[in-house]
Amino acid sequence: MNRHMQYLASQAVAGKLSRRDFLGKAAALGFTAVSANLLLSSTAKAAGPQKGGTIRLGLQGGSTTDSLDPALVTNTVGLMVTRLWGETLVELAEDGGIEGKLAESYEASDDAKTWTFKLRSGVTYSNGQNVTAEDVVKTMERHSGEDTKSGALGIMRGIKDVRADGDSVVFELDSPNADLPYLLADYHLIIQPGGGMDDPAAAIGTGPYIMKSSDMGVRFVAEKNPNYWGDLGNADTVEIIVINDDTARVAALQSGQVDVIDRVPPRTAKLVERAPNITVHSTSAAGHYVFIMHCNTAPFDNNDVRLALKYGINRQEMVDKILNGYGTVGNDTPINASYPMYTELEQRQFDPDKAMHHLKKSGHDGAILLRTSDNSFPGAPDASALFQQSLAGAGIKLDVKREPNDGYWSEVWNAKPFCTSYWGGRPTQDQMFTTAYLSTADWNDTRFNNEQFDQMLVAARGELDVAKRTQMYADMSTILRDEGGLICPMFNDFVEATTDKVDGFVEGIPGQVLMNGYAASKLWVKA
Repeated sequence: MNRHMQYLASQAVAGKLSRRDFLGKAAALGFTAVSANLLLSSTAKAAGPQKGGTIRLGLQGGSTTDSLDPALVTNTVGLMVTRLWGETLVELAEDGGIEGKLAESYEASDDAKTWTFKLRSGVTYSNGQNVTAEDVVKTMERHSGEDTKSGALGIMRGIKDVRADGDSVVFELDSPNADLPYLLADYHLIIQPGGGMDDPAAAIGTGPYIMKSSDMGVRFVAEKNPNYWGDLGNADTVEIIVINDDTARVAALQSGQVDVIDRVPPRTAKLVERAPNITVHSTSAAGHYVFIMHCNTAPFDNNDVRLALKYGINRQEMVDKILNGYGTVGNDTPINASYPMYTELEQRQFDPDKAMHHLKKSGHDGAILLRTSDNSFPGAPDASALFQQSLAGAGIKLDVKREPNDGYWSEVWNAKPFCTSYWGGRPTQDQMFTTAYLSTADWNDTRFNNEQFDQMLVAARGELDVAKRTQMYADMSTILRDEGGLICPMFNDFVEATTDKVDGFVEGIPGQVLMNGYAASKLWVKA
C-alpha cells in the first residue's frame, strides 16, 4: 500500500493527479489528511525544484507612496520586491545562523571591534557592472548619512568607519559587537552600484530577478536574471499584486488569480484550509501586532498614562478573538521565546483597577485618540474596538479613527502619536532593540529615549559572558515593559497560504514573513 501511495504522490507532484484526487484516494486507503500531506510534501521536495512558469503573489501592505529605494522599505510588499532584485552582504540562514550572500566569508578581530567581509568574486549587477568593495562602502555611507531616512540608521550608528581593502570591506566599530553579521543582514542594506547614491530607486542589484515593471501599490513584475550567480529563482517570472483587503486577497487565492498570499485572516484560516487545492502554513516567530505611543508627545509623555493603557488591554481576548489562537500573549516588550537569549518576565495582566489608578495619578482626564487601519495588521480595527471596550471598563475613553489603507505607512505610522502597527521581529535582541528602541534609530516609532537603555544595549554587544548578556537583555526588556511606548498584546504566527500549483514552501523559517521574504525565489511552479 505504501508503494502505491508513493506512486500516487509522485503523480500528484508531476501534475498528473490533482491534490484533491490524491487526498481522496489516500483517504480511501486509510491515510489521514496529515500523513497524506506529509507524504506529498516530502515527495515534492525529493523531486527537487522545477524551473519555469510564473508565480503570482497576492500581498497585503503596499501603497502608492511606496518606493523601490531599499532604505525606505516599510512593509511586506517592499520586502518581497527588494528580495527579488537585490542582496545584502550576508543573510539569515534557515537554521537561524548567518550565511554568505555577496560576502563569501567574514571574520572578526579578537575584540569583535573590527570585522572584515571578503566579497564573492565574479558577481555582477543586473546592468552588467561588477560588484566592488567601493560599492559596499558607498551603500553603507548612504544609509548612515546625516539626511538619510533609512530604516537601518539605528544599525549604522554603531559603525565608526567602513573602508575598502582590495576585494574586502572592513568595518570598524565604536565598541565590540558579536552580532554585526546579523545587523548587516537587514533587508534595507541592499548593495547597489555606487551605493545607490545617484538613483536609489533604480532597482539595479545582484538578485535572482530583474524588475520589468513597478506600479506602486498595485503590481510588480520581475523576470529571471540570466546572469544570477546563485541558485535562487525557480520561476521565469514573478508577479506581485497588492491586495490589501483581506476578503479580496483570500478570494484571489481561491479563484486561482494568485498562487501565494500572506496574512490569511486568522478568523477564516481553518475555513480557507478546507479547500482541497489550498494549504495554509503557520509559523510561530517574533512577529507582533502592537499599539505604539510616542513617549515624547502628550499625553503619552506621562508614564502613568502609558501604564494605564497597558493595564487596560485584555491580551488574552486579543489572542482569542483577533488571532483565533494563531499566536501568543505579549508582555509590552518586542522579545519573545523565539529569541536566542530570552528570559521570561512577570506577565502583565489585564487589571482595570490598576489602569484606573494610573490614569488618575497621571492627571489626564480627556479622551485618547487611536488611529488604525486594516493595513497595519489583519483585524486591527476590530482589535482597536476591543481595546476601546476593555478601557471603558477602567473609565478610560478611547476614540478610534479609521485611516485609509493607502498611505498608512507614510502618513500615520512613525508620524502620529498613537496608532496600530506590526513588527516582523528580528533574529537577535540586539537587532530588534537597535532598529526600533535605540534613541537615535530612525525607526524608533515609540520615540523612546532612555539613556540607561542605550548604554546597556551598547554594553551587551561587547559582553562575551552569555549569562551576563542574557540578564542584560532581560533588564532591557523590563525597562521597555515598564517605561516604553509599546503596547504589545500579542505575538502573531505568520499565517500564509499557497495553492497546489506551487511547491517548495517550508514552514518555520526564522526571520520575516513568507520564508523570510524569499518565497517568490524559492518556490517553484509544478509541472
